[in-house]
Amino acid sequence: MVIGSLIGVLIALTPFLFYSYIYIPEESHWDAFLFTYHSGFYNNARTGMWSILGKFVPLFLLFIWFFTCRHWWFHAILVPISMFTYQIIGVINDDIIFFDNFDLIYMVPIMAVIIPSIYLIRAKMFDKINNADKSMKEIEEEFMIKPKGLMNTLKQYF
Repeated sequence: MVIGSLIGVLIALTPFLFYSYIYIPEESHWDAFLFTYHSGFYNNARTGMWSILGKFVPLFLLFIWFFTCRHWWFHAILVPISMFTYQIIGVINDDIIFFDNFDLIYMVPIMAVIIPSIYLIRAKMFDKINNADKSMKEIEEEFMIKPKGLMNTLKQYF
């Protein structure tokens, strides 16, 4: 119950996290409490942090969805996670020009594993429907993942 409440609070705070770039100065060099940020490509720290937060917040929400999803298709969430991870690396490494042109090539290996595995799970479900007298809801509950604690949840994915 405490973990669920913490996750709910984190999700509720994401709009504040996203719009926190407003409080960053429009200078090329920003000395924060924990770190120093120098914006080379973007010419000011606010634009650089806007770009980073624009990729980080959806990535953060996708990770929460991935680790809390109990449906059989939850591995499909890895595709947008890989896409946003690739994009955030490109935003942080701002010296690369035309970074987003070939990102699909890097996602192909991930999609090549995830899409067939999801299709096989779906085929198994429909095979069970055709060979048994169970409803679709009963079969989805059979494939649903029910972790027992945070450590077991993490072990389940790795």
